[in-house]
Amino acid sequence: MPVLPDDDVAVPVPHRLVVSAAVGVARVLARRRPADLCRILATVRRGAPPASYAEAQRARNLVLTVSTRCCGRKACLQRSIATFLVCRAWGRSVTWCAGVLAAPPFTAHAWVEACGRPVDESGDGTALTTICSV
Repeated sequence: MPVLPDDDVAVPVPHRLVVSAAVGVARVLARRRPADLCRILATVRRGAPPASYAEAQRARNLVLTVSTRCCGRKACLQRSIATFLVCRAWGRSVTWCAGVLAAPPFTAHAWVEACGRPVDESGDGTALTTICSV
């Protein structure tokens, strides 16, 4: 089942441009080696104050609204990077995480966290085991 935003969000053109750019950059970054990706995201994040949960949730919903490519179940890497970049474009930072589901079957996953909890991930986050985070 695809991941969809909670509500139908009307996206103003300036926001749509920022989100579209973030989705495009995320697509390129998703092809990088994990070590390079973490280094790049850490550099981009530098100096930004943390985003609130609501800000991170809004960024994620905008990414889902603007990009159908980011709505797929297997699109978590690009979706999480794009959400990270949108928050950073707004002058805020979230924690980007990559890991696995804690219970079988083994499934890799990427997500963002704000205020110490996963943003709009199913469950309470205990099913996710973080391998790396930025």
